Amino acid sequence: MKHLRTVDDVMTHAVISVDLGAPFKDIVQSMRQWGISALPVLSEDGRVAGVVSEADLLLKAQGTDESQAKSAGELMTAPAVTVHKDAAIPGAARLMARGHLKRLPVVDDDGHLIGVVSRGDLLKIYLRPDADIGEELREVIMAALIPSGSAEVHVHVADGIVDLNGTIPDPSLKDVLVRVARTVPGVVDVTAVRLGSEVPA
Repeated sequence: MKHLRTVDDVMTHAVISVDLGAPFKDIVQSMRQWGISALPVLSEDGRVAGVVSEADLLLKAQGTDESQAKSAGELMTAPAVTVHKDAAIPGAARLMARGHLKRLPVVDDDGHLIGVVSRGDLLKIYLRPDADIGEELREVIMAALIPSGSAEVHVHVADGIVDLNGTIPDPSLKDVLVRVARTVPGVVDVTAVRLGSEVPA
């Protein structure tokens, strides 16, 4: 299974968007047709100018919108919160959490829309097989231990939960290895109760 590290690895490439001049009814129709609650609004050059959401439209339905807004460009929230395609998955998750967002438009180096990433997309990393996680863990742990001398660390992964056990030359390395292990995509938690400088019983 491909290592899922960046937004580009998990995003949806087929994007439903509207242009600045899209009328109110067309926006509602697109949302209903595709079962989505927000749409990126694109400028003429394909860059994300803003996002129009159901919340923006409901102001009209409630009769509280006095702006006489009728098009996507007038209704949208701007500037849009976007994420770069090469952004790390944890960073995108934090961005969503801070903004209480369900999805983010994904842009390339020039700011052009190339996809959308949702909360569900970011959770794909937790579908990664345990065997794949274990293989990568062994690689990153060996790399972390190379400067420290001899060590024997065994890795076991079950349902994304990692157990590290064995011997290490310096007890202070235990926290380092746990932190390193947590950075591997798909890891749910790490335990290292039986990892120390003495041979486990």
